[in-house]
Amino acid sequence: MLGGGVMGEALISRLIAQKVYSSKTILVSEPLAERRQFLADRYGVLVTEDNRTAVAAEVLLLAVKPQVFETVVAGLASSLPDRAEASPSLILSILAGTTLETLEAAFPGKAIVRAMPNTPATVGAGITAIAPGKQAQPHHLDQAQRIFEAVGEVVQVTESMMDAVTGLSGSGPGYIALVAEALTDGGVAAGLPRAIATRLALQTVKGTAQLLQESGMHPGELKDRVTSPGGTTIAGIVHLERSGFRSALIEAVRAAYLRSQELGR
Repeated sequence: MLGGGVMGEALISRLIAQKVYSSKTILVSEPLAERRQFLADRYGVLVTEDNRTAVAAEVLLLAVKPQVFETVVAGLASSLPDRAEASPSLILSILAGTTLETLEAAFPGKAIVRAMPNTPATVGAGITAIAPGKQAQPHHLDQAQRIFEAVGEVVQVTESMMDAVTGLSGSGPGYIALVAEALTDGGVAAGLPRAIATRLALQTVKGTAQLLQESGMHPGELKDRVTSPGGTTIAGIVHLERSGFRSALIEAVRAAYLRSQELGR
């Protein structure tokens, strides 16, 4: 793994906990000495500051900042095996906005899978979209899926969908956090202590998502079930509709999608 940041750590912790890999089979290349020591002490993984040692791995996971990608690749160039079948046999990238075309130019002949996890991955409740490169075979996709299932669910998409994925699930936790904060503030405005309002808001968001997922119910059907004639919920929904709530969320996803496209150019 190149980069031992928040998402990298999330993957490390879950891969070890679920016995997908043992700690001593994971090598993390990380420039910050303090961070290397933390990962080694906390998870028992091998650490290094030399990215070139990582190219001998079966799977190379790129988890660095997109801004330093070119610098990292330049440093790896002399160490990469010439043969396509030589290590690494699979390269995974979670670099936002870095296209498969860019990745394949940097690692010619290699099987590459681009992935977009989201922040709930840090508690094992994320969802990751994966898109295969030209050289990726079914067994490479199976391997990528097994790795990212350690931090949540996995869906396979074409790369052309990745910007939409970024706008929805990649940026979505920010929207939901804003909803939870607004619900909490509404509770406080209505007279609840903030601690209780926060607990009510968070469990309402979590419970509603779980109910929809486990029941397979359409969100509109659940809305209808809790909306009685002349009741409290319909009064709140009318206000939300007047304020353009649904339209605002749709446009938020579209805005993030368009921004993702811009960053990828």
